[in-house]
Amino acid sequence: MNNQALTRYVASFVDELVRVGVTEAVVSPGSRSTPMAILMAEHPDMKVTINIDERSSAFYALGVAKATKKPVAILCTSGTAAANYFPAIVEAYYSRVPLIVLTADRPHELRDVGAPQAINQNQLYGNHAKWFVEMALPEESEQMLSYVRTMAGRAAGTALTAPAGPVHLNFPFREPLVPNLGLENLWGTNEYLRKNVNVVVGKPKMDEEQAQYISDLVSSKKKGIIVCGSHDDEEFGYAVANLAETLQFPVLADPLSQLRSGEHPKSYIVDGYDAFLRDEEFREAFSPDIIIRFGAMPVSKALLQYIQKHKNTPQIIVDGDGGWRDPTLSATDMVYCDEIEFCDAIVSRTEKRKGSSWVNDWININNLVKENVTKVHKEETLFEGKVFTELQEILPAGSTLFVGNSMPIRDLDTFFLNNEKSIHVLGNRGANGIDGLVSTAMGISSQNEHTVLVIGDLSLYHDLNGLLAAKHHHLNITIVLINNDGGGIFSFLPQSQEEKHFETLFGTPIGLNYEHAVNMYGGKFTSIKDWTEFRHAITSSFEEKGLHVVEVKTDRHENVMIHRKLWNNVSQEIIEALKRNQ
Repeated sequence: MNNQALTRYVASFVDELVRVGVTEAVVSPGSRSTPMAILMAEHPDMKVTINIDERSSAFYALGVAKATKKPVAILCTSGTAAANYFPAIVEAYYSRVPLIVLTADRPHELRDVGAPQAINQNQLYGNHAKWFVEMALPEESEQMLSYVRTMAGRAAGTALTAPAGPVHLNFPFREPLVPNLGLENLWGTNEYLRKNVNVVVGKPKMDEEQAQYISDLVSSKKKGIIVCGSHDDEEFGYAVANLAETLQFPVLADPLSQLRSGEHPKSYIVDGYDAFLRDEEFREAFSPDIIIRFGAMPVSKALLQYIQKHKNTPQIIVDGDGGWRDPTLSATDMVYCDEIEFCDAIVSRTEKRKGSSWVNDWININNLVKENVTKVHKEETLFEGKVFTELQEILPAGSTLFVGNSMPIRDLDTFFLNNEKSIHVLGNRGANGIDGLVSTAMGISSQNEHTVLVIGDLSLYHDLNGLLAAKHHHLNITIVLINNDGGGIFSFLPQSQEEKHFETLFGTPIGLNYEHAVNMYGGKFTSIKDWTEFRHAITSSFEEKGLHVVEVKTDRHENVMIHRKLWNNVSQEIIEALKRNQ
């Protein structure tokens, strides 16, 4: 069957995606999506990755987009297949990752009449998609080919426009569904060449009056702090270090800010604040007179509480994407400006200060924490936090470290300290869920051979089928499995005092032997007994191809005790330091 209109229409869409820079698509198999899938696979410049499960597929694409900082297309058939994309779309929306979600659908005459595999896919993801369009049925008129190309360009541009995020295009297709690959000029040549729509995404700047106002404000303050949440621009480290030196303010750097690793100056970067901001005496003694915050709110709850305690302090939130990230409800100035532009604008208008006891005191307290973390690192107990002190030493420059939610991201915050290596640290901190983490890491590893995922046992259980990608796509990835047989984070929460129901409702031990699952997916599994074995297993995994899972078995109760011992030691040393300075 010729099927020329369908072929021209869908080919024009795919071709325009490639033209505007969308060159990767993650496809799940299905019948209704046949024309798009075949033409994506046929395009010479489109890389198509097959992932059978839609939930895993969407998270995989999320990982690719995180690693490349480019929009990635995902394609599925109609029905619940599209619904399985939802968790990853929510994460992409809140973490500002560009995805182009393509769902195939029944034509309009087969909707709401009991046809199989037909659900209401219009606005399926609600306000978690930045933009939705119900595509027209395929035609091959000049106007309709221009239309479908325009929609492709608009989708990519909208996904990238700040704040970046997912867009959803729903394609109704009538049978027959198989395109005609024998047609000439499918990829925009000769009579079918259509004008490319270039969407230029610029960076917001402050005007002179606004920049001077902010400069005057921060120049009038002597005891400020700079807080940096998740960020992904390598040049930001240099800009914020320059700002900190000029103002003599400490920089409280979240582990996902990319400020703790790399070659930029770190003299003013405070990496141990989560431990000492828990201390009430410190919170009282160190009261800031201004707060400058970049990016999302950091992981640390202690930092959140510190900012809440000083909510009457002037707080400047700088967001180059134009969002509203103020969970403390205490912003006095919301500045929509590129973060690097902001730093440069303030530095150029502010006289450089020569020194400050304020910033020195912060650095000295931070050093107390680092000394205590070093003591923990020297212990031989299989302690969860030590995973990160070990990885900091082992990981080669150029590695990507992807960290799961719940306890791993919090231990990263406490135990992954400043270093000179170029280590890209990522996490899914949009909605902070424990689902899809394996699949996200697989997507990242498709772009970086030295990718390490640190994940808890319940998170691995949630996304076991994500391991299939390593086997099918020949990925090299190391997974550090912290297995405390349950939800370790709840042992730190008030729920842990409800002993009668705690294990059943919150501890939730599942007693799985993950070695069998890893073997099923063609991976290598190592359960280490000590840190010497851990170091050997990690370094060996970098030298070999494929999937490697390194299990670290820990005890939840013992883990809590070691954490609290660290916090208590830090608190005691802070009290003594404050007494000496009185």
